[in-house]
Amino acid sequence: MLCVLLCLRPVSKHLTSITTSALFSTKPTTTSILLRQCKSLLQAKLNHQQILVQGLTHTVTDLIAAYVACNAPSQALALLQRLVPCPSIVFWWNVLIRSAVRSGLLYDVLCLHGRMQMLGWRPDHYTYPFVLKACAELHMFSRGSSVHAALYANGFDSNVFVCNAVVAMYGRCGALNDARKMFDELLERGIGDVVSWNSIVSAYVQSGDSKNALSMFDRMMGDFSVRPDAFSLVNVLPACASAGAPMWGKQIHSYAIRRGLFEDVFVGNAVVDMYAKCEMMDEANKVFERMEEKDVVSWNAMVTGYSQIGRLDDAIGFFEKMREEKIELNVVTWSAVIAGYAQRGHGYGALDVFRQMQACGSEPNAVTLISLLSGCASAGALIHGKETHCYAIKWILNLDRNDPGNDIMVINGLIDMYTKCKSPKVARMMFDSVAPKKRNVVTWTVMIGGYAQHGEANEALELFYQMLRQDFPLKPNAFTISCALMACARLGALRFGKQIHAFVLRNQYDFVKVFVANCLVDMYSKSGDIDAARAVFDYMQQRNAVSWTSLMTGYGMHGRGEEALQVFDEMRSVGLVPDGVTFVVVLYACSHSGMVDEGMRYFNSMSTDFGVVPGAEHYACMVDILGRAGRLDAALALIKGMPMQPTPITWVALLSACRTHGNVELGEYVAHQLSETERENDSSYTLLSNIYANARRWKDVARIRLLMKHTGIKKKPGCSWVQGKKGNATFFVGDRTHPQSQEIYETLADLIKRIKEIGYVPETSYALHDVDDEEKGDLLFEHSEKLALAYAILTTPPGTPIRITKNLRVCGDCHSAITYISKIVEHEIILRDSSRFHHFKNGSCSCRGYW
Repeated sequence: MLCVLLCLRPVSKHLTSITTSALFSTKPTTTSILLRQCKSLLQAKLNHQQILVQGLTHTVTDLIAAYVACNAPSQALALLQRLVPCPSIVFWWNVLIRSAVRSGLLYDVLCLHGRMQMLGWRPDHYTYPFVLKACAELHMFSRGSSVHAALYANGFDSNVFVCNAVVAMYGRCGALNDARKMFDELLERGIGDVVSWNSIVSAYVQSGDSKNALSMFDRMMGDFSVRPDAFSLVNVLPACASAGAPMWGKQIHSYAIRRGLFEDVFVGNAVVDMYAKCEMMDEANKVFERMEEKDVVSWNAMVTGYSQIGRLDDAIGFFEKMREEKIELNVVTWSAVIAGYAQRGHGYGALDVFRQMQACGSEPNAVTLISLLSGCASAGALIHGKETHCYAIKWILNLDRNDPGNDIMVINGLIDMYTKCKSPKVARMMFDSVAPKKRNVVTWTVMIGGYAQHGEANEALELFYQMLRQDFPLKPNAFTISCALMACARLGALRFGKQIHAFVLRNQYDFVKVFVANCLVDMYSKSGDIDAARAVFDYMQQRNAVSWTSLMTGYGMHGRGEEALQVFDEMRSVGLVPDGVTFVVVLYACSHSGMVDEGMRYFNSMSTDFGVVPGAEHYACMVDILGRAGRLDAALALIKGMPMQPTPITWVALLSACRTHGNVELGEYVAHQLSETERENDSSYTLLSNIYANARRWKDVARIRLLMKHTGIKKKPGCSWVQGKKGNATFFVGDRTHPQSQEIYETLADLIKRIKEIGYVPETSYALHDVDDEEKGDLLFEHSEKLALAYAILTTPPGTPIRITKNLRVCGDCHSAITYISKIVEHEIILRDSSRFHHFKNGSCSCRGYW
């Protein structure tokens, strides 16, 4: 490293004895010729020694040149820093500085610059661009500003070569205002050239400001004093891709052809890459085929483009063709194919390609490992993910100190992999191991998203608020917001959801990001405020199929089937074609609104009118529609006529209908069918037990419970939670752990007493024990949703809606009791169970008995 060699070192007394006239002799000598013919450092040193011993006449610049040619900058520097400053010899300082830049020794560049100034040498117009380039690559804004001030003081502010380097330096350091100011000064003085324009456009592109990059390029095209060159096009085409402006890209492509610049392989590659990133792979392929000269970058652009849009077969086709044509596969090629497999959910395919990559001796980088971890996550391959983690520790993490951002990128990928492989504790340990200052927005987002997507919604929201309150606040991005809204939707946490919505509005998040708005629609729908969901939907400037489906689902959950079907018609009117998912939502809405005839009509028209072949999920919805309406024979006939094997969900839908309508015989048959699928769960056993209990067949109830015990299946305990002033209060059956437990039970007893006076009769069939009716009433009294309601009435001001969420279907007796309670309290009661929403108000429920 030259930094170490910049300290003054004693030089041989023989060298100091050389006369000044000898040092600067310009007459060619035998010694000069010998020095110029040196081919090794040893030979140069021997010639140097001969000069010193024999006192031969020589020129010192020839000696410096010999050392530079032999890649011995330390020896050249030792001679150079002993010379008296002279403008003609600044050239050799520039040679050393340029060599350090090209070798990536950027700190050495700054040390050399400082050293030459300290020794009294005056940098020239060749020195400054190299020094500014080092400041730019190191993102040293302060040092670059100092250099700018120095060159201004030394009279280089009118040198376009130097000023272009200043523009590029400010742009690389992210100081766009300073870069633009310098550029504007160049134009005002009339000394700007094509490099000036390229530098400012590049500054905007590097900062991600594609809009201004394209605007500046447009101005450049209008400036007749300059003509865009190949570098200009390579510079601006990525901005077209980032801005999603393929029409701009096409115009630039046309310009390249007209000006004869398309033959440049770099321009051709940039055009292919632009079309690929705009997801216009057919156009990219046409350009690729017409390129006379191709390199590995050309092929990689095609492989990556197909991979990113999910056309994995095409990506693999190009990948295999590269092998056939003996084109060297580099890390970009391998990473693109691995990413393609991962994005399609083919985790084991990604792992197989990674093994091939290792067998070929290609070294993976951080991007490769991130794609591989994504593949492990999609396949749920925890063991392979751990192996990748070990590989990352050994070869990637803490090694590439030139780019410490690689570490956090890989760690983010590991956190994501562990959460998706259902190891949230390990993921949290990794998250906590990262110093708060080093966590970026992605680090927080993958951890919050992992919690939200895998049932830890409370932890997700807690972490989200921690992100906002930390000492090093980071602004959440659109994906972070979406994950937090997803957690609110899972919890039905309307208050928190509203706060996040307000945060989005205050911080002016770009609503062009349609997925944020879709998450708001979903959150409001699942938190019980379907009208707010509709308001968000109506405000959206852009909508996709998910937007319409989310709103339809919301209306279906709230029993507003007519409005769901109206949204379906609106969706068709704007030209969106319904798919299989859309029809699941439509049938779901019909099921929860008792719209049997409409459901049958849509089911029968799926394939004939819309070209959508009904799948098992559509048959399950139809069984649910018929079953809820009491048409059990029709539901069974539909199952027997299915063109595919009935799924467990289909049988459970029929079993649930048997429970509702008390059909023991059919219930036993369905339970037997479920047992043959080897997919029994607590819900199917519980439903059959309920059927027997309703028929007072207590021995069969006991048999089912004993069978559940022997098979290790446990009934999921009922749990209800309600929003309070200080968060959610949670209750289980017979729960007495709450600090206000006594008041809760007293309030509930008073409510039950009052509604009995107006006609409420406990539905003791829902008490699944062989005891007398009075004791059954006491058991029903302790159900979790009743306790949650009593707590809410006790703590909520009159007139305020009460929002309760239950993890299972609401009990029939609780449904009846809450309907009566809504007559005597000044609250709308909104209950969300595992199936749908129930809005209780003035003695009626929005479900109208279809639940």
